[in-house]
Amino acid sequence: MFKIVENEYYTVNDLDKILNESQENGICKTTTKQEYWNIIFAFDIETTSFIGHALKGDMNSKRSIMYIWQLAINGRVIVGREWSEFLYCMNTIVEFLGTTKDRRIIVYVHNLAFEFQYIRKLFTWKKVFAIDTRKPIYAITDNGIEFRCSYILTNYSLAKLGEQLKKYKVSKMVGDLDYSIIRTPLTPLTDKEMQYCINDVLVVSAYIKECAENERSLARIPYTATGYCRRYVRRNCLYKGGAKHWREQFQKYHNFIQGLKITDEAEYLQLKRAFQGGYTHCSANYSMTTSYNVDSIDFTSSYPYCLLSELYPMGTGRIVTIHSKEELEYYLKYYCCVFDCEIFGLEATFKYENYISDSKCYESIDAVLNNGRIQSALSIKTTLTNIDFEIIRRTYKMKKCNIYNFRIYEKGYLPIEIIESIIKLYQDKTTLKGVEGKEQEYQNAKALLNAIYGMMVTDIVRDDIIYTDAWGIEKAEPKKQIDKYNRSRKRFNFYAWGVFCTAYARRNLWTGILEFGKDYIYADTDSIKSVNFKDHVNFVEKYNRTCEIKLRRMCKHYNLDYEKELLPKTIEGEINPLGVFDHDGHYERFKSIGAKRYMTYANGKLSITISGVNKKTAIPFLIDTYSIDDCFLILNEGFSVPAEASGKLTHYYIDNEYSGTIKDYNGVKYNYHALSGIYLEPAEYEIGDMSKYLEFLKGYFYTK
Repeated sequence: MFKIVENEYYTVNDLDKILNESQENGICKTTTKQEYWNIIFAFDIETTSFIGHALKGDMNSKRSIMYIWQLAINGRVIVGREWSEFLYCMNTIVEFLGTTKDRRIIVYVHNLAFEFQYIRKLFTWKKVFAIDTRKPIYAITDNGIEFRCSYILTNYSLAKLGEQLKKYKVSKMVGDLDYSIIRTPLTPLTDKEMQYCINDVLVVSAYIKECAENERSLARIPYTATGYCRRYVRRNCLYKGGAKHWREQFQKYHNFIQGLKITDEAEYLQLKRAFQGGYTHCSANYSMTTSYNVDSIDFTSSYPYCLLSELYPMGTGRIVTIHSKEELEYYLKYYCCVFDCEIFGLEATFKYENYISDSKCYESIDAVLNNGRIQSALSIKTTLTNIDFEIIRRTYKMKKCNIYNFRIYEKGYLPIEIIESIIKLYQDKTTLKGVEGKEQEYQNAKALLNAIYGMMVTDIVRDDIIYTDAWGIEKAEPKKQIDKYNRSRKRFNFYAWGVFCTAYARRNLWTGILEFGKDYIYADTDSIKSVNFKDHVNFVEKYNRTCEIKLRRMCKHYNLDYEKELLPKTIEGEINPLGVFDHDGHYERFKSIGAKRYMTYANGKLSITISGVNKKTAIPFLIDTYSIDDCFLILNEGFSVPAEASGKLTHYYIDNEYSGTIKDYNGVKYNYHALSGIYLEPAEYEIGDMSKYLEFLKGYFYTK
């Protein structure tokens, strides 16, 4: 029985009763021999950080202890204050349910990376799988407890996670727990504080329960957000959604995908060098200055549009030798190309923005950098797709360009199975938005659509993150992993598709940047901010017509009905075309001082976007401290937000045992002993040294 109980909590003395009722849910099985108890567990802790007395030989006086833990079991929350209670609780569950390595319970933890640092020495681990050092996706004990990270599953904060709930309503409580004061397991908690702790695990429990019901089994919930997408598209590609003749479909698609292989490590590394994410930058023409009456336009589902409308590598790549300029132009036009090149005497011809990222060059000599982008250089060495090369030739001049390792791929539309998967998700995202009773289906479609591109660029060759008693790295064997990738009978994807998807998206964005020219202010992946928007309306309309032409061409190729498939209507009857530029905002003021660093003011509201600064705490501080005029003035070199307002926390990992005595905020002493922990310290945010960028801007305006 699952029932959310918000206003009460239980102790370990109530454990037997709760387990008796929960075990009636029974066992759910996976496609393997693995079994899981069909019981929703969620775990969380609250901790306090303080400076303790350093022990002899220990130079670190930073300390942290847990003062309360919460374990939700099918919606009822058991609370404890000591680790000994938690271990008793888990051992009782293991014994009561008879868990083993083949019959487990799943315990969800929102941000397992944090809790794992505290519990890692409390259990013997059978397997820990991590995406990076100290970032486990799941961790399995030798007695059948499988801790999973619900944050990696959802990519939502706890507050956002609560907003996604449709059936089991419970919300993350905000502001009811003051983290600045010292608490210990002896510190009494108020009813509000206790409710705050309880709701943290209830939100996770409710979300997982809704997932389990949607999947028809707890065991079918994947480990990561992209796992949903991978499963959905794989099913459509290899099994045609479970159609009767799936064996024929499987063989057909498997034969097709076997024709798209990474030939060796050199090709993989070249594709990886060629891969770039979204383009984000600020025009030097407007950087560090406040602009007025700024408009913002963005693409509707930029990556899904590119996946539908463009041509991608549709064969195994092969190296060719270029004998003439004519031969080069032929390959660039009729093939998907990836190549290494060395460019001499590079100089920007488009004065309002620079395309080449210095970080994507494996060698650059005498480069003049515009906030990380190359304006000019004596020479560079980099790896490009033909799409990137097209943009570079339009925006730079060069004295000489040597091209080598020129790899070509036959090109064509993505397979119909992937095309239809994207179309279905876009239709659902559009038609189900705002429809009562279809909230979950809408959220699912939106999440899957956004994940399709990311699924395509998952690294093929990855080091293994190892955890035994400590973290370590086992270097990957590239040949072995590439061979495994090529041979996999479950593979339905090709890494090169993701490489070209972002290249097409950057080209589309740069089509707009080149058009807006002197009016262009800022770009971020799929959006452009500019002044004098009305002067460019004709361009936007023309671009949007081009989107329609490209999509119609793809539909004709696959004999699809464009109007039916790609012009879905919202609940209000509005048509939402895919890929088009859409006006999405007007700002009375806008100021940027570089990529991912900008401030806006619109409709009486101040907003700030700076990586590492929490808007919810920083904006009230800015408004209370400065006038709106001054807010825009201080966004400059040296801009800072104090620790108490930045929302930024510095993590210090404590791996050794520590003990001592600490007083809580009531003056009550507590003797603590901890095996490991994380000291959290509020950190001031300050924009660092910008002298090189300011020097560039000074030269830019001097030569302008």
